[in-house]
Amino acid sequence: MVNFNGTVSDSHKNILDANNRGFLYGDAVFETLRVVDQKPLFWEDHYFRLMASMRLMRMEIPMSFTPEFLLEELQKTLVSFHSNVARVRLTVFRNSGGRYLPTSNDVKFLIVSEPLANEFFAIDTSDCYVDLFKDFFVPTSLLSTLKTNNRSLNVIGSRYAQDNDLHNCVLLNDKKQVVEFLNGNLFVVQDMTIKTPPLNSGCIKGIVRKQLIQCIENHSEYALEETEISPFELQKSDELWITNAIQGIRPVSRYRKKNFTNTVALTMVELLNDRAKKSLN
Repeated sequence: MVNFNGTVSDSHKNILDANNRGFLYGDAVFETLRVVDQKPLFWEDHYFRLMASMRLMRMEIPMSFTPEFLLEELQKTLVSFHSNVARVRLTVFRNSGGRYLPTSNDVKFLIVSEPLANEFFAIDTSDCYVDLFKDFFVPTSLLSTLKTNNRSLNVIGSRYAQDNDLHNCVLLNDKKQVVEFLNGNLFVVQDMTIKTPPLNSGCIKGIVRKQLIQCIENHSEYALEETEISPFELQKSDELWITNAIQGIRPVSRYRKKNFTNTVALTMVELLNDRAKKSLN
């Protein structure tokens, strides 16, 4: 189902005009949400990240864009949906007009949904081979932490992964430090310490990243470090995870010649699911 600025349709055709700024200039921000029984997991975090992204992009936030309004629009999109579990993308883009300089700061929204198999997060134990992507680098700037339509690096990196029989790639920033994966944040487990790159490294300000950090900080056995990570550390790690709002935790099985376990991931996904269930209440 598709919801274009309040009008719901089952067709993806003829929705956006040729002057759409999200298409022409990447002038758009978005949130990808996992929805269970028409309720998004971690909705409050997603909502406030969206508002912060719009402010940073100097978009005009409509008075109507309350958490209740956007949640109602999301639920309206799913009324005729044939699955109680969905992947939903909420995109906000500036109105058409202008070139690099917009003629208006007003916005419209687009909500698109598709079904998912599992209600909550489950560990995928299939092969996941990764390597570094070094053709281009993530800038260490605040803009890099946003979910915008400017994802050319991720697209090129995904093509690189496919061409080299990889399932994903690790991205580096302009300081040659590890930042994240093509489609999620990065965590490494080294003995009883779990590390993740800090936001000032240029990584996406992930919602599941935030939740996992809180899970680890509340766990008596593991220590969390938000710190710079060099590519050399990856091969010294016991576990390597991809995290995002749809998969939760996706363990990496191999980086170059190093094979990884997923024991800690199995523990953490249970804690993450507990937080996800509480967020629905």
